[in-house]
Amino acid sequence: MSRQTRRTFLKQAALSGIATSFVISGTKASGRVLGANERVRIGVAGIHGRGGSHISAFAKMDDVDVTYLIDPDSRIFAGRVDQVKKQGGNTPKCVQDIRKALEDPDLDAVSIATTNHWHSLITVWACQAGKDVYVEKPCSHNPFEGRQCVEAARKYNRIVQHGTQSRSSKGWAKAIAAVRSGKYGKLLVSKGYASKPGRGRWSVGYAMPKDPPPELDFNIWLGPALVQPYHENIVHYNWHWFWDFGNGEIGNQGVHQMDIARWAVGKTLPKSVISMGGRYTTDVDHAYKDQAQTPNMQVTVFDFDGTLLVFEVMSLCGKSPITGKKLPSKVTNEFYLEEGKIVGGKFYPNGSDKGEPLPDVEYTHHGTDHFRNFIDCVKSRKKENLNAEILEGHYSAALCHLGNISYRLGHEVPGTQKPAGFPDNPHVQESIEKLRRVLKDFLDLDLDQRTYRLGPKLSFDPSTERFTDHTEANKLLTRVYREPFVVPEKV
Repeated sequence: MSRQTRRTFLKQAALSGIATSFVISGTKASGRVLGANERVRIGVAGIHGRGGSHISAFAKMDDVDVTYLIDPDSRIFAGRVDQVKKQGGNTPKCVQDIRKALEDPDLDAVSIATTNHWHSLITVWACQAGKDVYVEKPCSHNPFEGRQCVEAARKYNRIVQHGTQSRSSKGWAKAIAAVRSGKYGKLLVSKGYASKPGRGRWSVGYAMPKDPPPELDFNIWLGPALVQPYHENIVHYNWHWFWDFGNGEIGNQGVHQMDIARWAVGKTLPKSVISMGGRYTTDVDHAYKDQAQTPNMQVTVFDFDGTLLVFEVMSLCGKSPITGKKLPSKVTNEFYLEEGKIVGGKFYPNGSDKGEPLPDVEYTHHGTDHFRNFIDCVKSRKKENLNAEILEGHYSAALCHLGNISYRLGHEVPGTQKPAGFPDNPHVQESIEKLRRVLKDFLDLDLDQRTYRLGPKLSFDPSTERFTDHTEANKLLTRVYREPFVVPEKV
């Protein structure tokens, strides 16, 4: 069909009220097998922020139609409809409830850019409904959910791409290949940095409970989370800093760098994890605690049986409103090997500050456009050609969750206390000292006069995906769900 003819057909079909027997419990999964030349009809769920990029990426493709916009907040619809019209040439249908879109047999795929706590449930429901899925990072709100996404993708033979876009970067693929080639010896430390300023990373203040706006279906927005009052610190962005909905910066920007760090290690999950840090605000007298819950300063270490993955979140950067100092952001990865380090796409031998080009090492790569890679695999049905297949997404997202579990189970300790349980490794100690230094430079805060949260060192079994020595930690591998928004034990 021509582009215009297909759009006319879709409009007529929608008006006729086509019925289906879609059942969320997973008793039916009747996704079409697309021919190589057919158009892919996709719905974008979560259209306020990152969803706008999803819309642009798909609407501009010649073989893709954005046919649904899905969001509990109907105030966003008009602007996004105009975006689809301008970039794709068609008028999408708007719904607040994802289940209504999944009932449409003509919908081929769903692209998810909702709040984190909705990512896995929509992924599972979409797989059960026979739809392919592009799911933003992190694919899960807890480790149990990520595993269920993998199980649903396998059971219903769905193409599921994770939104860790660095997997589609030739630069990172080349660096990882060099790390894993053995040319520079064993990887000793894989280090990730997710330190960027702004958007609630410093302080969100307090927002009082109030009635939600009439255009927002707050019940749908809450979804799997327990019922609680509406306030404007969760809709639309600062939900990242509340445990019921987000995963803090380690699970926000951090999951990108966590994925690259784990990619270099070449393993699934660690044998132990430990985390420390705190949430420090930018008020002058340091007495103020904002409403948010997740740390904005965090150091986490994973032991992969001989290789350490060290991860920094130092969100107190940019220009300090207290000291006036400018602290640079840092969002990248570094790799420390027996023979030297790989930083910025170059290898630096031990004792040298002169970088060398990385060697030409073979690596597998399926294109640099992450969204395009997904569509190509939707058509080919070759999940092995996905640059960030859901299993890889699950493992990398799970690392973020494991770090947060250690942090959440921690206790406030005096700032003078050495963080017991952390390896006596120079790269680890450098990160801990950096946390102290940033607090001093940014807030004029001497940690010796304050406290920080020190999490327990938790042993973990990668084969069972459970902690081996901590009942409370295992409880945090999942959550209490609210009917009917439940990620099922059996998909």
